Amino acid sequence: MRNLVMSHILKPAALVVLWTCIMMIVFGCSSAAPQAGDPQQTGTASRQPEEVVLAAHRDLAPGPKDAYYTSSILYVWEPLITSGEDGKPAPKLAKSWSMSEDGKTWTFKLQEHVTFHDGEKFNADAVLANFNRYKQVSPKTSPFYTLNMKSTYPSLKDVVKVDDLTFQLVFDNPQPTLPYSMVNFASPMYSPKNFDAQGDFNGLPQGTGPFKLIEHQKDQYSLLEAYDGYYGEKAKTKRIRVRVIPDPDTRLSALKSGEIMGVMDIGAIPPALAKELVKDPSFELSATKSTISHYIQVNGRKAPFDDVRMRRALSLAIDRQQLVKELYLGYPTPTVNLLNVTSPFYKDIPVEYNVTEAKRLAAEVLGGKREKVDLLVPTYGLDRYPYKAQAELLQAEFKELGLDVEIRILDSAAFKDAQAKGHYNLALSTQGLPNGDPYTILTNYLSSEGSSNKTYGLGYSNPHADELVKQLAGVLDMDERKKLYDELQQISADDLPTIALFNDASLIAYNKKIKGYQATIYGTTLSQLEWAK
Repeated sequence: MRNLVMSHILKPAALVVLWTCIMMIVFGCSSAAPQAGDPQQTGTASRQPEEVVLAAHRDLAPGPKDAYYTSSILYVWEPLITSGEDGKPAPKLAKSWSMSEDGKTWTFKLQEHVTFHDGEKFNADAVLANFNRYKQVSPKTSPFYTLNMKSTYPSLKDVVKVDDLTFQLVFDNPQPTLPYSMVNFASPMYSPKNFDAQGDFNGLPQGTGPFKLIEHQKDQYSLLEAYDGYYGEKAKTKRIRVRVIPDPDTRLSALKSGEIMGVMDIGAIPPALAKELVKDPSFELSATKSTISHYIQVNGRKAPFDDVRMRRALSLAIDRQQLVKELYLGYPTPTVNLLNVTSPFYKDIPVEYNVTEAKRLAAEVLGGKREKVDLLVPTYGLDRYPYKAQAELLQAEFKELGLDVEIRILDSAAFKDAQAKGHYNLALSTQGLPNGDPYTILTNYLSSEGSSNKTYGLGYSNPHADELVKQLAGVLDMDERKKLYDELQQISADDLPTIALFNDASLIAYNKKIKGYQATIYGTTLSQLEWAK
């Protein structure tokens, strides 16, 4: 009762508050303010009641100069062929395909009744327009994957329209694994009216996906709206705003406060923060395999890592099980294989941890002397992963081998420059699976002329690996190709042109006020997300 007793004379400001409350009662107005996380809580003046706000550590829509404008995980554009959860090619805008006996001609049947977001029809003419753009702009870079016509469609001679819903790709040489090469970022489709004279986007991207990008503020947010004309199962939420929040602790705070409802993209939430978050029953985690692999890039152009014994010593000295358990809460899986576990051609190679053998090999190379080396850590990795702690753990393990490791944290530009010029010894790195055909990544790293081999200054050369890569070009039988893939994977584990650490896991977190939001190998079930009843 004492709260109802006025022991002081009301001041003018208090009289205003009292009068406002009386008027609310008289006229039936509600004084309840929207709570954090409530569908009506805007966070910004433009927020609509049906809008869900998520966050990622980076801008998932790099813009009109990018090869794709947006990441595939925003579901704005779609490829001709996607990947199933088993890593094998699956229909998307192309509903079926077949190969000629000589492996040089592939025929594709397209989905019917599909339109782009600008109303243009998706048909064979649209496919030809997109392939003409590939030719024009390749290779075109992106934070996701480089769009490269030559590597994805080697020896492509012609793109032929058969009828409105059928086209052919004709090659000079056999392409038995073409559907694996074409998945996801290798065959994006946009409206033919969406490109300028240089092949860049002339406005917002006009794809065929369940969401349209209707607004974008660089490095701030992307606003998605459900596309009513979508040919498949329509998105369950009218609008989704994806904010850019680089710092993981800030993302966690925004999630806890209800400012955002979930996180997405690689490194969405560090495992240690996820463990803290789920102490609150209001939140949930979802995890599955990821196409991202974590490596230590090794400069094999100079001593001591030009000696395979030293690279093997590093690999044997790393306690991968402890690393993933202590720093990643056991979500990733340790590996020594260059190829990611989500590939249907992945070879399971035993992971060996043997400090005694590691010390013996290191002593042979170093002759009992200590060696100063540096370990580069990219700043972008710190936003996604516990890379500082990981670098310190490796630093301690390598000290036992006679290596005094200096950890150098560099921004993205300086990191890439140091690798390109060979001004480094070791570097923490991640690698996505470019497409479903292992030929691409195995060639990039194991071929003497491989793009990754050159770009990262690995200095790797093995005539036998070069010969196996050449053999693959002429092998049509998939069983025979798998044997060659297996042998190349074993070479990657023995020679260690780069040292594989673990296959990452896709880990996301969300508020239970939404549902249908789950991690997938290639992103999330964004189109299934909706407010919980």
